[in-house]
Amino acid sequence: MVKVWKLGLMSYDTAQKIQLAIARKHLDGMVKGVQTNYDTLLLVEHKPVYTVGIRDDTPKNEIVRLQELGAEFRKTNRGGLITFHGPGQLVAYPVINLKHFKTSVKWYVNSLEETVIGMCGDLGIKAKRSPHTGVWVDDNKIAAIGIHASRYVTTHGISLNCDNDLSWFDHIDPCGIEDKGVTSLTKETGVLCSIDKMTPLFLRNFEKVFDCQSDELDTKIKEEILNTVYSKLLVSNA
Repeated sequence: MVKVWKLGLMSYDTAQKIQLAIARKHLDGMVKGVQTNYDTLLLVEHKPVYTVGIRDDTPKNEIVRLQELGAEFRKTNRGGLITFHGPGQLVAYPVINLKHFKTSVKWYVNSLEETVIGMCGDLGIKAKRSPHTGVWVDDNKIAAIGIHASRYVTTHGISLNCDNDLSWFDHIDPCGIEDKGVTSLTKETGVLCSIDKMTPLFLRNFEKVFDCQSDELDTKIKEEILNTVYSKLLVSNA
């Protein structure tokens, strides 16, 4: 069973703190020997933000240039290089314990890719893997993947271009690949592929690939996590 939390439109920083709060529940449970299942799938749209992985060394003047476009810039502890998140893009953060599935990061990344490939197939789009991580339609990336795992508890995840403004990617080499482009579900199908329409399709494929069931996260747990996150934000901003 994987619990699903649809966060809606949210800043990258707040969503990151929610991820970490759930990951902490996983890790604390391991230390205490608690058997509670905290596997959670966060679904979110981000306000415009460029993010980079642990191997990225973007110069300060480049960071300033990107910020002047109206986006935030964040360094993260995920794998991968630079990418963009914004409205109309479905971002999925599975905060799960791989011991409940398969203790293989390679399997996990392949499974995230397979989820999107199957979803694209349902829409009549021929998507594939390539030597580069992510999901591709010909030479255009439709979904980017960057993950982090600590004691088999995962954070970060996958971003799927549904109906987002692709011009934001014109200002970077997405994921550090110079000769490739980007695309979206709307662009490939010619019909509006809003996040509201695409989320059920994503969940069906996620359940199939990960051989799990999903249900909405309990409201009390949401409130508990949000209270923790926002109280920390207030302290950090004081």
